[in-house]
Amino acid sequence: MTRQVLIIPDLHGRPDLLRAALHQYPDAHYLSLGDAIDRGPRSMPVVETLMDLHRAGRATLLMGNHERMMQEGVKYYRQYLGTHDLGDYRRAMEGFQWWMRAGGETVRAELGSLTLEKFPPLLEEYLNVLRRVVYVTADGEIHDHPPSHPSVLVSHAAPPVKHPQHPNPLSAALWLRPFEGPFPLPEGVTYSVHGHTPVPIPCRLGRHLYLDLGAYDTGRLAIAEVNVHGLPTVTVLCGRGDPTRGRKYARFGEPVPVRPVDLPGAPPR
Repeated sequence: MTRQVLIIPDLHGRPDLLRAALHQYPDAHYLSLGDAIDRGPRSMPVVETLMDLHRAGRATLLMGNHERMMQEGVKYYRQYLGTHDLGDYRRAMEGFQWWMRAGGETVRAELGSLTLEKFPPLLEEYLNVLRRVVYVTADGEIHDHPPSHPSVLVSHAAPPVKHPQHPNPLSAALWLRPFEGPFPLPEGVTYSVHGHTPVPIPCRLGRHLYLDLGAYDTGRLAIAEVNVHGLPTVTVLCGRGDPTRGRKYARFGEPVPVRPVDLPGAPPR
């Protein structure tokens, strides 16, 4: 039996849009592109919902660059607890501040207090289940390596490639922007899907599809139903926010057809 797989890009603390996606597609398997946390107002309910779906076998969760920044301080702090090396503690504090400057401050405000010494267990559990790059086949199964039959590559920012700034391809998959390509795809991969780079409308650049509509700001969330044999069906959920802020995002490639769905409280289109 073929499983319906829906790709959800950067939620950035918008549990209302996640709940709307679940309402629209109650039986799907969800594939989160990462950057589910910070910037927006309510990161913790987003993580709670994603982890509930993950535990139920209904979601595959990928790491975004914001989760990677959150991970840096936690990783070195855990290392410090074993080594008692103040160098590890310094790296932990530097990593923590890296994330705070990039959006983590919103999570600290949401919780009232946030330190590495009392880091929320749910966030640490979330970090521990995140994957970097996956491949989806026509039956809806999700693989860690390119399978022998056609698939769609899914990662946060870009396909995993070697790059001068990111010798590790799995790091490149979290950070690279479309203009830093070209990004070759493994044999058998029909196209790839990414978030990370905000766009005013979902678009295709070559064989790469970009979905991040700046949901935390614009109130618009693009969700894509995987179709291995052609471009996915893309639905744009239009919720509370200011869609005009999407005008500042870069335009490139070709727009892809979308189906807009207005949610309660959405501004007029």
